[in-house]
Order: sequence, then C-alpha cells, then structure tokens
Amino acid sequence: MTEHQALRLLSNLLDDFSDPAFIWQLVALFASLFGAWLVARYWQTRPAQGERGRLGQIGARLAFPLTGMLLTGVAQLALKPFFAVTLLKLAMPLLGSMALVRGVIFVLRQAFPGAGWLTAWEKLIATLVWGWLALYITDLAPFVIEGLEQVDFRIGKQHLNLWLIASGAVTIFLTVVFALWIAGVIEARLMGMRSLDANLRIVGVRVAKAVLTVVAIISSLALVGIDMTALSVFTGALGVGLGFGLQKIASNYVSGFIILLERSIRIGNIVQIGSDAGEVTQITTRYTVLKHPGGTEFIVPNETLIGSTVQNQTYSDRRLRLATTLGVAYDSDLELAMQLMVDCAQAQARVLADPAPKVVLTQFADSSINLELGFWVDDPENGRMNVVSEINLAIWRAFREHGISIPFPQREVRILKGAGE
Repeated sequence: MTEHQALRLLSNLLDDFSDPAFIWQLVALFASLFGAWLVARYWQTRPAQGERGRLGQIGARLAFPLTGMLLTGVAQLALKPFFAVTLLKLAMPLLGSMALVRGVIFVLRQAFPGAGWLTAWEKLIATLVWGWLALYITDLAPFVIEGLEQVDFRIGKQHLNLWLIASGAVTIFLTVVFALWIAGVIEARLMGMRSLDANLRIVGVRVAKAVLTVVAIISSLALVGIDMTALSVFTGALGVGLGFGLQKIASNYVSGFIILLERSIRIGNIVQIGSDAGEVTQITTRYTVLKHPGGTEFIVPNETLIGSTVQNQTYSDRRLRLATTLGVAYDSDLELAMQLMVDCAQAQARVLADPAPKVVLTQFADSSINLELGFWVDDPENGRMNVVSEINLAIWRAFREHGISIPFPQREVRILKGAGE
C-alpha cells in the first residue's frame, strides 16, 4: 500500500455506503469473523499440556485475527470480480494489527510469567498500534515522521532525532522481548531435563537470559544505526560504578554463580545461617530464599552464604536425626519405659526403620531418670516439631496406660523450733 493508497481506501469506503452491493461486503465480513470465532473457540477448548500446551495458548490468542485475515482475503478474492471490496481491504490491516498485539503480549507473558502489569501494557500496546494504523490510513503518518525528524540533536559524534529514538525504542523493545521469549523456551527445556542437576539448570537459564538480552540490545542498536562507540562513556562509568558503589551487588552476583556452579547449596536443602534456618526454595544470582516451617521467608544475600558458616542438614544425606528427652520416676520399670518409647517412635510413618529409633539413659537427675529417644526422618522439609510432638503425645498415653509416672521436682520444707522454746 503506497502513501496515497490508504487515503484513497478510506474515501472509497465512504463512497461504498451508497452502493446497494455494500451489504454483501458486510455479510462476507461477518461470515469471516464468525468463522474465525469458531476456530478460536476450538483452540480454546483443546487441552493444554507441556510444549503442546504452549502452542495451544498462542494458537488460541492468534486464531481469531489470523483466521479472520485468511477468510477475509478469500472473500475479497471471491467478491472482487463483481463489486468493490473496500471494507474487506480495510478489515485486513485491522486484523493484522490485532494479531501483532496479541503475539507481542503472549511473548511478554512467557518472558515475564506472573506479571500483573501486562494487562495495562496490553491496552497501551493496542492503543499505540491502532493509533499508528489510524495515522497511516488517514495519510498523516509521513507528516508525523517528518515532524519528529526535525527535532534533532547530537550526543558526541552521533546525530539523533526524535523519530530515530522512537523507532529505536520500539526496535529494542521488540528485539529484547523476542530474546526473552527464546530464553523462556530454553528455560522450559532445561527445567524439563530431570537428569541434569537443578543448580546447573538454573545457571543455564540465567546465562541464557543474560547473553540473549545483551545480544538483543546490541543488535537492535546496530539496526537503528546508532554507533556502538557512543556507549563507551557509559560502559566506562558502569565499570567504575561496579568497582566502587556497586561492589556489594557485584559480589552477590558472583557469589550466586559460585553457589550454583559448585552445588554446595541446592533447592530443597535444609540450611541454617546464624539464627536463620529453613528450606532453600529459590536461588537467584543475587540472593537465596529460605522458608521456615512456620511460613516466614528469609532473603539471604549470596555473599553471606559464601563468607559465613552454613549448616546444611541435607547436603550429602537427607536423613536427619531428631530427639526428645523426658524423665521417669526412680521406681519405674526402665526397660519397659524404653521399649514403649521405641514403639511410639516406630509407629510414626515418617520415622525411618533404618537407622532404628533408640533410647539411651542420659542422666540420674535429682527427681528422675532422664531418657533420650533418638530417631531419624528423611523429609525434614515437612517439619520437625510436628513429628516430635506426635511422638511425645504417644509416649504420654503409653506411660499412662502402663503406670509409668513422669515426676516433677518436689521440695520438702521443715521448720524446726529452737531448743529454748
């Protein structure tokens, strides 16, 4: 479509309203849109699973505009020998812009999963695309471009204008979005490779996103004609900033890659750093997230994990020993009490049979004989105090049934009267 064809298309459409054959254009357009709607409904009802599910999602979003364009094009070829098809010619770029908007938003949702701000972005992108299309149809786009090109300035040796900046921003945006979409596909493939260590998969995802983003930005700047040497000052300042003001952030990023590569801490490990303990639920290049069984989440900088002692309870073995201590009266049957404690531990489904639960006599205290029950579990992420509490309750019931008492400290106070009284 040339520069003056768009304006001619709009004027022809206004002329077609007075033609009785215009009703056939409406019928053909409505039939095309209805057929496209049926195809879109079919895509939406298909089950979404795995990689096919992703193709099904993008198919559901693009089925209506693409099918509408195809059917409108077929109707245009069929009706063109008989009468004017200006309305159908106008509908095709509108459906094409809808497909473009939906495709870009789908890629954004794959690149930024769970981002609620994409709803607002979708409306903004649709407004910009349809607004530019309106300028193009009304033949005002060349005047807007010419006006933007007249506002020019220089940055060093680089000559810039508003149109170059606007087109460059759009090019960079689309290129980066496409790169992030490719990174999302790589992430889905890597995370699906269960034979590969989880930390190595995370490293591969981080490196892929970083490399693809940098390549996308550099290539998009080259596409719009911006000399890369113009960024030398910025990169120098960034290097100085990393060396001084951002050294902590840089240290955390380097520490994050070290943790991921050496695999000293993995997702699912139960670790303790100082007074903070919990299950490792997320490892990023800057911080690690620990989730306490009580629900509290600790965000620990990676530099802390590298520079301090970390108690990893599941580093080489997921089995964890737990213990509970109680005292029995001196006149109790110790062998029976110890056997009852072992039986209560073995009755719990989470307690391992190997190593078997064991009771040891730890102390002859003032008021009781102290016994310690030790047992092992292999799922510490499911909590420790809950299984200890269940075993303690079972021991209490068993002792009460067999007449074994748990004493408490008692003191006798005698008041002696003086000899002269």
